Parts: sequence; structure tokens; C-alpha cells
Amino acid sequence: MALSLERDRTGGGATAFADLNQLLIELVDGVRNVLGDTFCGAYLQGSFAVGDADAHSDVDFIVVTKDDVASKQQAELQALHQRLYALTTPWAQHLEGSYIPQKVLRRPDPDRRPLLYLDNGATEFAFDNHDNTAVVRWSLREHGVVLAGPDPRELVDPITPDELRADVRWALAEWAEWFRSSDSISRRGLAVAVLSHCRILHTLTPVWWPRSASRVSGRSKSSTRSGDRLSVGHSTTDPIPGRRWASLLTPAAYRARSRSLAMPPNGLPSTETLT
Repeated sequence: MALSLERDRTGGGATAFADLNQLLIELVDGVRNVLGDTFCGAYLQGSFAVGDADAHSDVDFIVVTKDDVASKQQAELQALHQRLYALTTPWAQHLEGSYIPQKVLRRPDPDRRPLLYLDNGATEFAFDNHDNTAVVRWSLREHGVVLAGPDPRELVDPITPDELRADVRWALAEWAEWFRSSDSISRRGLAVAVLSHCRILHTLTPVWWPRSASRVSGRSKSSTRSGDRLSVGHSTTDPIPGRRWASLLTPAAYRARSRSLAMPPNGLPSTETLT
């Protein structure tokens, strides 16, 4: 059963963090006020949806619209996000998400068209295909937290394992191009790259799907499972599977969880979280 933000007003909540829940109420109320009849729903996806969030997580949101967002509405939404960014709660600087028309959201988009997108730490919109992926649709449909609107299963068709695998293979190509074109990479950028590749490996390996035909994990869970998987078939005297990879994966997990907004000079590829 989908969790509704409305419960926060009666003692429940969409997340375990009261100040974040209040921020999400202000976000949804503001978005509804700007979009009016164009508003369809608002949701959390990513780590807060798949159960891998903690106090250092980004807040990945999706706003579904009935039509394309008009230019005037874009300007008003940007002003809203700038007001929210200035709030004192640290969560306010870590909202990240896209505005997606219903017709685009329904099925994976082969054209991967750019969407109205707010990056983590940003106060201005960009057009980016960051959230226009099968992985985001899967996260939203299977685990999305309802802030307002209908159950996401009414808005997104089932995502098949083949669609997820195709999605992360495309992401691999995006990462490869980013590495080739980058003159320098920040430590956080490299950490995100390592953990994103763990998630890709996890998604591409069917043996890790004992109970579900299609599955995507958060970064930290994927890094743990990838460490275990990478040790299989390799001779080692270490009795703990995956420990030989700890020197790479543990610092990467710590660095990627950092609340620092420092990013590589030319930005991460659009699939940097695969959520």
C-alpha cells in the first residue's frame, strides 16, 4: 500500500524525518498552487522509495503533470524552488527531481527526451533526461511514496527485466562517454561512479533476483552485493566474501553520501544515480 504524505499531519509521515516531511508538504502545496488543473501527482522515488535512504540522502521527487508545463508555470515553479532552497532545513538544498507529463511517463521513452529537471543543490531548472529512464519508472511504480495524487501503478505500466537491463546498458555507455570527455573528476564524482556501476552490475545479474523478475537496489545495498558477487570465482584466503573490495567500495559509499555539493567540473552524466 502506498504511503501518503497526508499522514504526517496526524502523526505519520512519508519519511522518518519530520523536517523533511514539512518541506515536502510545502513543496506539494506550492506545486499544486502553480500548476492548478495541470497537476496530477507528486511522489518520492529513488532511495526513499526503495528503502535505502538515510540522513545524507538526496530527496528524489517526481511531479506528474496532465500536460506540458507552460513557460509562465516554469518561471513560477523555479521561484518556488528558490524559496524552498532558502529554508533552514538541510533537506531544502537536496531536493532533486523532474516534472513529467503523464503521456511521457506511461512507458519507457525510446527518445529519452529531456524533462524539466532540478538537480541536487540547484536553484534553477535545466532540461535533462536524468529521470527519463526505465529505472526511475520502475522505482516509482513499484515503490513510489505518494505525496499527492493517484497510486503510481495507475500512471506507469509494468517495467520488464529486459527494459531494466537495456536501460542500465545505455547508462554504461553514458558513463564511458563521460569518463572519456572529463579532464578531471572530483572524489565525490568518482565515488558516485563506483556505486552507480555497482547498481548497474546488480541490475544486470539475474542471480540476484530470487524473488522478483525485475529489481533495482539503492547504492549502498548494491555496493555490498557487488562486493560479494565480485569475490565469487576468485581465489582468496579471505573468509568474508566481498572484503577484498572493501578498500574501494567502503570509501566510495562514504564519499557519495557526503552532503557536499562539489561535483566534477563538467557535471555527472544524466544517469548518475539511476533513480
